[in-house]
Amino acid sequence: MLAFVVRRLLQAALVMLSVAFVAFMLFQYVGDPVLQILGQDATPEQVAEVRAALGLDQHFFVQFAVFVWNALHGDFGMSIHQGVPVARLIAERFPATLELALVAAALALLIGIPMGVYAALRRGTFLAQVFMTFSLLGVSLPTFLIGILLILVFSVSLGWLPSFGRGEVVQWGWWSTGLLTAKGWRHLILPALTLAIFQLTLIMRLVRAEMLEVLRTDYIKFARARGLSDRTVHFGHALKNTLVPVMTITGLQLGGLIAFAIITETVFQWPGMGLLFIQAVTFADIPVMAAYLCLIAFIFVVINLIVDLLYVAVDPRLRLDKTSGH
Repeated sequence: MLAFVVRRLLQAALVMLSVAFVAFMLFQYVGDPVLQILGQDATPEQVAEVRAALGLDQHFFVQFAVFVWNALHGDFGMSIHQGVPVARLIAERFPATLELALVAAALALLIGIPMGVYAALRRGTFLAQVFMTFSLLGVSLPTFLIGILLILVFSVSLGWLPSFGRGEVVQWGWWSTGLLTAKGWRHLILPALTLAIFQLTLIMRLVRAEMLEVLRTDYIKFARARGLSDRTVHFGHALKNTLVPVMTITGLQLGGLIAFAIITETVFQWPGMGLLFIQAVTFADIPVMAAYLCLIAFIFVVINLIVDLLYVAVDPRLRLDKTSGH
């Protein structure tokens, strides 16, 4: 297990170093930050002075080493467009994105798993067919279209829920949350549901497929032969083994929810990191883009590492054999 952890940590470090290199290359090939700061009318002397102040006159690898060192300390420089530290922008926007992703993941799990179990145990019934049709729609429809349809129905036609913004939030130091206010929850429902639908249908189809596969195994047949009730067989044996691969997919999808909330945040004008990234792309705000890429990669690496460790812990077949090294 120790060798497995060390190997995963080394892989994570290599991934983060590769992403940092890609983020650093944005400074080299996506516009000139000096001209963006000074404008097109700057004199050569002014350009040389600012370039020296920013360290852009140094060797390429020296600049990259300084970038990595600063990134390890959470320093990604100043936002070119907004003129404030990038770390502060990320700290202000990250709570909104994390809150949205966690609520969407909870909805996907709490709804998707029961639907998948029902579709597997009650194959051929009308409700099971409805669930499968819904899953096809959820996988096929693009996220922005789902968001627009939900706004049209629940905001425009019925007037039940707000269509944009985060609502009333409560500050806990630098952290802000809308989960402690009624208006915060009302603003959160539609974007969280929009973000959750694809993950919900994916989890439902995965649970159904895994459940059907597990129900065909020999130990399930042996459990039935012992006279165990259907409830014990389905939920005490089959479901527990079904959730092992679901746990892996769910962990990775949480990172995807955080990374790909861009469209949802844009549709609902949710003040999170996705909307910040879209604004950074619009104004070629390279420090913000680089910080976003590094942060998302770090989240994926951490979640992937945690999922790998949990997967090995719950499935003895994947544990390292100390004698053979496999």
